Amino acid sequence: MLTDLTIAQAAEGLRKHDFTAVELTNAHVEAIGALNGRLNAYITVTADQATEAAAQADRNLAAGDAPTLTGIPLGIKDLFCTKGVRTTAASRILGDFTPPYESTVTANLLANGAVFVGKTNLDEFAMGSTNLTSAFGAVENPWRRNGDDTPLVPGGSSGGSAAAVAAHLAMGATGTDTGGSIRQPAAYCGIVGLKPTYGRCSRWGTIAFASSLDQAGPMTRTVEDAAIMLAAMAGHDAKDSTSANIAVPDYRAACGRSLKGLRVGVPAEYRAPGMSAELQAVWDRGVAMLREAGCEIVDVSLPHTKYGLATYYIIAPAEASSNLARYDGVRFGDRREGASLDELYERTRHDGFGEEVRRRILVGTYVLSAGYYDAYYLRAQKIRTLIQRDFTQAFEAADVLLTPTAPTAAFGHNEKPEDPVQMYLNDVFTVPASMAGQPALSVPVSLDSTGLPLGLQLIGRHFDEETLIAVGSALEKAADFTARPTFRAGAAA
Repeated sequence: MLTDLTIAQAAEGLRKHDFTAVELTNAHVEAIGALNGRLNAYITVTADQATEAAAQADRNLAAGDAPTLTGIPLGIKDLFCTKGVRTTAASRILGDFTPPYESTVTANLLANGAVFVGKTNLDEFAMGSTNLTSAFGAVENPWRRNGDDTPLVPGGSSGGSAAAVAAHLAMGATGTDTGGSIRQPAAYCGIVGLKPTYGRCSRWGTIAFASSLDQAGPMTRTVEDAAIMLAAMAGHDAKDSTSANIAVPDYRAACGRSLKGLRVGVPAEYRAPGMSAELQAVWDRGVAMLREAGCEIVDVSLPHTKYGLATYYIIAPAEASSNLARYDGVRFGDRREGASLDELYERTRHDGFGEEVRRRILVGTYVLSAGYYDAYYLRAQKIRTLIQRDFTQAFEAADVLLTPTAPTAAFGHNEKPEDPVQMYLNDVFTVPASMAGQPALSVPVSLDSTGLPLGLQLIGRHFDEETLIAVGSALEKAADFTARPTFRAGAAA
């Protein structure tokens, strides 16, 4: 089936004229029609625009004017502004907001020939680890436990993108990662998720959650596909003051590179209390596979890891409180009328924001308020500096670090912890790399005893995504992860 192809395979097939871009796109649009009613991976499906773009892709392929992603159907997380296409951030407060401009990342993908089949679901304003906080309904993970039809979370916040890629409703998708929102859903859905170095991909035109942490990245079914997508997404952007003016290398060329002599660090602090024997065994297996590939395994320490979550959940809400202040019902988005301007603000924001977003705004406003700024926010920034220093020192002894991606496999919609702090613990392995701005990659390597995917995380030096891709490619090859979810194109149960 056309929907079973990887991006690399489809790009080759299009150039050999084995099929057309229109046929490839239509196969994915039909798959979305068959499965999206169940999975709810897409908020908005852009079938007509996709067919038109695919027809143009076929003309470009025939003329020989065809960048790498020409004719490749992708899903776009509904946090990226797309010109003329509704962009909601999965929130009621944005209503039917239709941007008159294109985000830099999506503009780069379009310039590379990509076809957008729709806008994928997410946790509201990217705040969550389950994709249960969307104003447009929860997303279902396409995987199921053995002999159990309980709907599972796809992870978050990029859960719609992860579910769409895993279920073959897109060949790849964009995600954003603030504290693990690409890597954790990738692990839950058995796909590859790559968070680049902070500043590698432009944030311009991407709806902000926490500006010093947000970073766009690719979600795909193979490491090679992630390399192809990242090369198209990345690059300096003068419109984003945090965008790095560093040349974008040929990431795809790093796939298959020899790892002989490469040092892989294993951080002692990631052996968290209560870690399951099953997850420990998967981690040990990853170490053994990389040793077999020629790597040297070294022990490293990241002593401030234990403060990562607490620090993150001060800094990220503080930045969210500032960024979301613009949503007041005056200039754009949903509005609730009131007898006064204050009442208009209060009613608009109360009705427009969901519970988790309101919680984080309140926490962020609190830690920034007079009397608490020094005690919380300023102290958190100092600890963040120590976390960054830990990584710098670890990379003196190692070229890349290997850890689990998430502490568990996906859990049921009805198994979400009532205590939000317990929910935040899902990010325990991903947050430290985000705090330090390091690039990180999640690769699926195994199934747990219930038949659900488990991923391992690789963390690299700043702007050294090439090494991540090289090691990830070797890990992927050794793991030979070929399992597929219950619900996917052509195999809907």
